[in-house]
Amino acid sequence: MTDSALSVRDMRVAHGRLEVVHGVSFEARGGQVTCLLGTNGAGKTTTIRGLLGLQTPRSGTVTVGGTDVSRHAPHRLARLGVAHVPEGRRVFANLSVRDNLRMGTLTRTRRWREEPGLDHVLHTFPELTPKLKDAAGVLSGGQQQMLAIGRALMSRPTLLILDEPSMGLSPKLVSRIYQALAGLRDDGHTILLVEQNARLALELADHAYVLETGHIVESGPAGELIASARVQEIYLGSQEES
Repeated sequence: MTDSALSVRDMRVAHGRLEVVHGVSFEARGGQVTCLLGTNGAGKTTTIRGLLGLQTPRSGTVTVGGTDVSRHAPHRLARLGVAHVPEGRRVFANLSVRDNLRMGTLTRTRRWREEPGLDHVLHTFPELTPKLKDAAGVLSGGQQQMLAIGRALMSRPTLLILDEPSMGLSPKLVSRIYQALAGLRDDGHTILLVEQNARLALELADHAYVLETGHIVESGPAGELIASARVQEIYLGSQEES
């Protein structure tokens, strides 16, 4: 698949009177991983909130699979197959792992179902299998991230949006999460990845956009952006020095 799964055109989003996303345009193509790269405060999460309808844009258009969803409520995007894994995971701490996963099915079907999505999730994250009866709140941070991604996969999404999936995790767990994302990519999932971890994101992605102070300042094939002077200086150089 190479058709556009998501297209954002000239979207502007404000916090109160202060505009923080200034006419951004980008797309995510079907069957590919698209990365929205930026440092903390660049406007990445606000951009995602705007395209999902969690924050009303001042202007611009958003289309999903060719359908204009610019003024759709978030639940309507979910029914179109858009699944969001938010920053901070936000699992239901008091529910079991199994019930957290079941919650993911409700966005598309409005019915409490498990199969065949559960098998796919447990194949992707076998670490969750012995935890199915445990409360999500007792899981480690890495296991909660696996659960949050698994919950999104239960909806059988046509577009999977992940906001900072590496945040707060150890290098070993970040590597495990990205291994799983690579598997999803190879299975043909369409992914929009929002990240600060430039090296991992660009190694995974097909195409990338660099967001700075609410503006797209650079874009192109991910392999080319790794060699970009701007990306090398601001993102990759600082990571190598840390």
